Amino acid sequence: MQKLKRNINIGFRVNQQEQDLIRSRMSQCGFRNMRAYLLKMALNGYVINVDLTDVRECSRLLRIISNNLNQIAKRVNEGGSANLADIQFKLDEVREQQGHILNGITKVLREV
Repeated sequence: MQKLKRNINIGFRVNQQEQDLIRSRMSQCGFRNMRAYLLKMALNGYVINVDLTDVRECSRLLRIISNNLNQIAKRVNEGGSANLADIQFKLDEVREQQGHILNGITKVLREV
């Protein structure tokens, strides 16, 4: 009897919904054999875990800028003057956060 190259069995259980999802993704990739698909994904597949901390911070800064703009518009409409230095500072912070976000996206794309 010939010795098998792959002599270790690995198995796991799934529910019906998970099996349907696996079959759907398998067919999208053009696989007909589930064993071949699962082996390919286990050996060559990858999971991208995205840290959205910078995106959340950028959104927070944009909300602050929006609030400041609304306050400035009220003052100007009431005949007052406006100090734009605070908004300029916040815009600089947003640009910095966008730079962090773009660097992170570039890093992820290089790894893929």
